[in-house]
Amino acid sequence: MGEGVAEEVAPEARSEPALQLAIITGLSGAGRATAAKGFEDLGWYVVDNLPPALLPTMAGLAARSNGAVARVAAGIDVRGRAFFADLTEALAELSGMGVVPRIVFLEASDDVLLRRFDAVRRPHPLQEEGAAGRVIDGIARERALLEDLRGSADLVIDTSALNVHELRAKIDAAFGAADAAQLRATVVSFGFKYGLPVDADVVADCRFLPNPHWVPELRPRTGQDPEVRDYVLESADAQEFLAKYADVLHLLVRGYQREGKKYLTLAVGCTGGKHRSVAVAEALAAVLAADGVETRVVHRDLGRE
Repeated sequence: MGEGVAEEVAPEARSEPALQLAIITGLSGAGRATAAKGFEDLGWYVVDNLPPALLPTMAGLAARSNGAVARVAAGIDVRGRAFFADLTEALAELSGMGVVPRIVFLEASDDVLLRRFDAVRRPHPLQEEGAAGRVIDGIARERALLEDLRGSADLVIDTSALNVHELRAKIDAAFGAADAAQLRATVVSFGFKYGLPVDADVVADCRFLPNPHWVPELRPRTGQDPEVRDYVLESADAQEFLAKYADVLHLLVRGYQREGKKYLTLAVGCTGGKHRSVAVAEALAAVLAADGVETRVVHRDLGRE
């Protein structure tokens, strides 16, 4: 080919940049606006309160931008409930376009949502009008309406105990890295007496293991201390539990990866979340990391009395 003459590329040989699409949804008052700002900080193009029927149109426009808009986050909430029936059809249309959205579902406990609505002095979008309308009734209706969507979400975030910065950090951890791992896992230790982590995909109960609480020299220490870790993990029951649970995790990882799941939250509980669950969570996190899963550990109740 002559010098200075550009080689023409056949249209079918050109490859358009893959579009990344995230759908931000969940319960009203759970922090969708904060999550959207987290996406904006990461350079995503964010559209809030989008009717679900317009998702394919928006994706098509973004795909034709020649990479100028390669990452789009769309906020969808119950204010668009007249359009919610269109969501299933919109997701099917997106699949036909080769776009697989990642659904982020935000939720919080009833008491936290009640406090948030009281603080802003605004009614819930689904509560009845007039004196008979109660925020708690609106929350209950919304939970029922979004139950199926929550079940199909790629990432469920419970914002009950999160501040603005912690929620943005979760968004950053899940969506910030361009070279993100195929599967990311969070292992959370917790105390059953403080309640289950509501965003857990899998819950492991290790309250049957020897309890360092009843050993005076170990009681003030935590599962991160070698003495406590050895006391918990060197028992015959713990060794059998870890070996069998490792097999379960290997199976889960393969299944999640096969199904295209991006996130796994494993909750490990004991009574108070100080000794046994902490030691076991660290051990199971090591199993996931050895499987090539990007893993972080959170000790939710460590430090509580």
